[in-house]
Amino acid sequence: MAELVVVETGNGGMPRACVSGARADAEVYLQGGHLTRWQPHGAEPVLFLSRRAAYAPGKAIRGGVPLIFPWFGPHATDRRAPMHGFARSRPWRLVTSGPGADGAVVLELGLEDDEATRAAWPSAFSLRYRVSVGDVLALSLEVVNTSPAPFTFEAALHTYLAVGDIHAVVITGLGDTPYIDKVDAMTRKRLGAEPLRLTGETDRVFLGTRAPCVVADRARGRRLIVDKTGSATTVVWNPWSAKAAEIADLEPDDWRRMVCVETANAADDAVTLAAGARHVMSATIRVEAGA
Repeated sequence: MAELVVVETGNGGMPRACVSGARADAEVYLQGGHLTRWQPHGAEPVLFLSRRAAYAPGKAIRGGVPLIFPWFGPHATDRRAPMHGFARSRPWRLVTSGPGADGAVVLELGLEDDEATRAAWPSAFSLRYRVSVGDVLALSLEVVNTSPAPFTFEAALHTYLAVGDIHAVVITGLGDTPYIDKVDAMTRKRLGAEPLRLTGETDRVFLGTRAPCVVADRARGRRLIVDKTGSATTVVWNPWSAKAAEIADLEPDDWRRMVCVETANAADDAVTLAAGARHVMSATIRVEAGA
């Protein structure tokens, strides 16, 4: 019987776990615990991955599901600190892997604080990231405060979804929700009841969100359903043409083929954990026919 999970040398000489499941295949780079591929059998790829993505130590991969912790965006006080924290560029451990329910394959990865993380963020922590690869992609990030004092953190599953044409994408599930518009100088706004259609550069941090988001990918005739628990923030991002041209690891037209719908806890929804406490943030992604 073929192994379900094989750790091999991937792009840039970096180790990755290749998952061959009964229902879907996936790839996870151990640097960053970075899921770069999830593809249900018989379906088109669900995650966008740039062909210009860089694979190098300490460099985040453009696409898939980068893991963001312990801050979202730029550091609040240290502009030299890495964007979106350090978790997406640190080496993670493959803790366990094996068969799960309903034909899925499950991986668990771990990351703990060390001298390098404490230089950027002083708290002690333990992270466990569970990836279930099947008809449904299930992601779960557990944060444990192993320090003697409370800490406050932000986190996100920065999911890049592959779409046929961003102009034909309609997102529902965020109606009548307040958001921070990062494109418009962090202005606080509220989306109306109508579905969200992207018409230009978009970087919105929707606050107090609990409902699933449905991404209608009309060009491909499918819907991508993103559901979540333990998350109060949803981030929607697309750089559009001018901003994409400034991003070295995106091809000029990549913005047409992707949209980020991120499960997060950020800004007003940052999480404060008592010493010894834990918090779990989970997301599921599934594909349905029709748009």
